[in-house]
Amino acid sequence: MESVIVQLPVAPGAVPVRQGRPAQLVLRPGRTATFGRGSEERPVDIPLSGEGISRFAGEIIASDDHWRLTNFSPQTTYVVENLEGGGGYVKVAPRRLGAPIPFELSRVVLPLTDGFVRFTVFAPRHTFLDPGPQAPVGRTAELTLTPFALDPTAKYFLVLLALCEPRLRDPASLVIPSVPDVVNRLRELPQCRDLTVSAANFHIDYLAGTKLKVRERAGAQDSPRLDWKREALVSLALRFDLVQEKDLEIFWNART
Repeated sequence: MESVIVQLPVAPGAVPVRQGRPAQLVLRPGRTATFGRGSEERPVDIPLSGEGISRFAGEIIASDDHWRLTNFSPQTTYVVENLEGGGGYVKVAPRRLGAPIPFELSRVVLPLTDGFVRFTVFAPRHTFLDPGPQAPVGRTAELTLTPFALDPTAKYFLVLLALCEPRLRDPASLVIPSVPDVVNRLRELPQCRDLTVSAANFHIDYLAGTKLKVRERAGAQDSPRLDWKREALVSLALRFDLVQEKDLEIFWNART
């Protein structure tokens, strides 16, 4: 079963999360999470702050391969942006119940009296029909899940590519870039100029926990020199050709 992952916003004035890793909320299919200012008597799962935010502004409902958003506001429209490019967005009207969100990586935007408040949501892996020539059609078509469903235009894929770059260029290399190294490398790309260490860590966690489902090997906790997730992601990606040398053209094209 896949999960919806919510990157919880950092409250103004809060102490930064250790090692730059944002807090997460994981929702299995069928689970819900409320968002808003909340109250002492009825706290919310995703706390938001700012004038103009209701105590109970809305609700997220996790489904098998997407998520839905309910807008509790009687008069304010919410916007869900597609963070993977194209400028796509979905408007969720006041009192709208269970609006389906089709994007894999989304940002929920709520207006304040003097700006906006935002939080990020990763959807589960989407399901597609087998594209082969013998694939059946119609309602009885069989569904085939791709073991590693990666979108090469997504930022998480670029993070994976940057992690694997040294070994793609030199298979004998033992170098695995640090998260700051990944951020500095990707900032050469127009779509990643605002990438932060915190965001890169979130993409690494998403790749490890949801996309590629890597597992911590025994004894990894005794090796503080190397983040085991980065090592496991690089090993798996190169073993199954999830990233290849030809993918590095994106860095060359950014310079031309």
